[in-house]
Amino acid sequence: MSTPRSRSLALALAGLVGSVVLAGCGDDPDPVADDPEGSGGQSSEATPSGEPAPTPSDAGDGSGGSGDGSGEQVTVPVYFVGDTPQGQRLYREFRKVEGDDPLAEAAALMTAGDANDADYGTLFSAGGFASVSYDAGSGFVVELADSAYATAPEGMSKRTARLAAQQLVYTLQGVQQEKEPVTVELGGSPSTLFGVDTSSGLKRAGEIDTLALVNVTAPEEGATVSGTFTASGVASAFEATVPWQVKQGEKVVLEGFATAEGWMDKLYPWESEVDVSGLAPGDYTFEATTGDPTGGEEGFGPTVDTKTITVE
Repeated sequence: MSTPRSRSLALALAGLVGSVVLAGCGDDPDPVADDPEGSGGQSSEATPSGEPAPTPSDAGDGSGGSGDGSGEQVTVPVYFVGDTPQGQRLYREFRKVEGDDPLAEAAALMTAGDANDADYGTLFSAGGFASVSYDAGSGFVVELADSAYATAPEGMSKRTARLAAQQLVYTLQGVQQEKEPVTVELGGSPSTLFGVDTSSGLKRAGEIDTLALVNVTAPEEGATVSGTFTASGVASAFEATVPWQVKQGEKVVLEGFATAEGWMDKLYPWESEVDVSGLAPGDYTFEATTGDPTGGEEGFGPTVDTKTITVE
């Protein structure tokens, strides 16, 4: 017999499944969509959920464009690809880059798949862009170095090509803190990106259809922690509950949960205090999930993000 909780979950998952099918499984080659936050509405946010604006100490003038060449580093979001129960999705990682051209620096990390977390990768093959620029009111222009990225490599599906395009869109918009469209050019003329038409400008797709449903911001991969630290990230988890565990190997040594600021329509920030003062020094794994209240009986199962940490 189903309970009210299981019926509520079934309805929620049905809505999520429907949005995934519409966004990811059709053959419509048009990648340019309105910018919903998973609910069909236009977002008023300038950046993806939980994307803090650069502070003066981190980002110079905060413009995200070319600076004065001083070599000052800035912290920017870079989006990589990882496996989830819904298939490949985007995960965000904050990175420090040179402040004179953070758009190009972030794009270079993205295309190289140079993530700190070994669970993340990229949908871009070897190569890069000739230039990346931003003009307020006009958007982003990415100039291809050659035709390698214009057509999809053998075996890349239309769905994967669209996700690759979103990997670029989310990264550039996150760096610049603006949601203006992205056009890819070759030789100064609009070009396709892995076969995806960009001539009308690529817009950011809804978070629920594009991002992993849980993403850990802190602790960072390889972080050293002691005493009590604040774990944080973004998620869309059932009833806004984000379970977390600290593991040593497969053994769970700590566990708890965070309550996100919302769920279902987009990813919302969450945070939780984690007390590791009682743990022996050594290497551990911090794991956050979307949970699975049905015990695997309904839906895709939990999305997971992990970070390796050292307790001192």
